[in-house]
Amino acid sequence: MAVAIEALTKQHDRGAFACGQPDLDAWFHQRAGQDERRNIARVFVAVDDALGVVGFYSLGAFTLALDDLPEGLAGKLPRYDAIPAALIGRLARDERVRGQGIGDLLLADAIKRILGAGRTLAVFAIVVEAKDARAVKFYEAFGFRPFPSQPNRLFLLTSTAATAMERL
Repeated sequence: MAVAIEALTKQHDRGAFACGQPDLDAWFHQRAGQDERRNIARVFVAVDDALGVVGFYSLGAFTLALDDLPEGLAGKLPRYDAIPAALIGRLARDERVRGQGIGDLLLADAIKRILGAGRTLAVFAIVVEAKDARAVKFYEAFGFRPFPSQPNRLFLLTSTAATAMERL
């Protein structure tokens, strides 16, 4: 399977996409394009020549409060009201390609884009919102750590992500 990751456009047929999470499917079918046009999120899709859209993720700006971070980390940072971060707001792969590494590919592409933006715009951490325990395990396998007060919200320092990408 040859998959390309592209920015979402009107030419991408989203109708057949189904990841098994009704709220993610609904957002992708009904609101992804609107969020893109309104500058709420940047949406990227994984496209297979035969199957069409087989995955997506969204990126946006985010800020962290020091109180949200683990004490050991927060204590090393300046006492600013907000710490800059990037949000991978939604990430899903189609059920038709379960077990084929599309989720891994999407996450790697999102991190690569965030690190690229980080050369121009300060980004301290990458934040994700996991929908359930299975998603938490997926992100933890890539080094994401849960926030102490919100176990389904996880983060990865961009410095950690950059080091990991250099090893590839």
